[in-house]
Amino acid sequence: KKVFISFVLCCISIVGMAQTDVTKFLGIPVDGDKSEMKEKLKSKGFTQSPYVEDVLTGVFNGNEVNVLIDTNNGKVCRIMLCDTQKVDEASIRIRFNVLCEQFKNNSRYCSLHEDDQKLKDDEDISYEMIANNKRYQAVFYQLPDTSAVSFKEGIQSLIHSKYTKEQLENPSEEISEDVYRIGAMYALEKIVKKPVWFMISEEEYGKYYITMYYDNEYNRANGEDL
Repeated sequence: KKVFISFVLCCISIVGMAQTDVTKFLGIPVDGDKSEMKEKLKSKGFTQSPYVEDVLTGVFNGNEVNVLIDTNNGKVCRIMLCDTQKVDEASIRIRFNVLCEQFKNNSRYCSLHEDDQKLKDDEDISYEMIANNKRYQAVFYQLPDTSAVSFKEGIQSLIHSKYTKEQLENPSEEISEDVYRIGAMYALEKIVKKPVWFMISEEEYGKYYITMYYDNEYNRANGEDL
């Protein structure tokens, strides 16, 4: 049981990252000043749109996109990408499902959905969006950077605030299960702060495109201005 406790502390410490472990877009933390972020994106090949000041253009994952930077209280909280090419319903279904597969097979991401997020072949996208205001989206989460410095102290603090050193040295089955639960909840809390999601948007009837979001939930508004 002592080995089990140590194992949980070690494994969960990998996902128990500090706030500095935020969502990244092309390796760039979604954080900091907007002007600095703009320059970092330009270094990745994106260029200023000749039509809109706050929009960058470029290629991402094989598709031409417009890139927008969203901020909250002066800090970057979101990178938004919109396909420039609009396609028909059959094509957008394929694009959506391909993205689901790409994220699912990417070891840097996880999904908290039990069900497959892909669309079925018989899904009537246009009807559902118009008649039922259905929203087609898929959500994934970036896993913590395991190469970063360990932040074991976070979870250890939670555990040691509840149990003594002696209890952890000789844990009961109940304590062992609770330590695992504490670790799992702590890990989940960190993971949900790093969502990357995408949705089907409609420009006009019968023409669709993908909008993708890289969100840093640490910088999103949480009611502090109310």
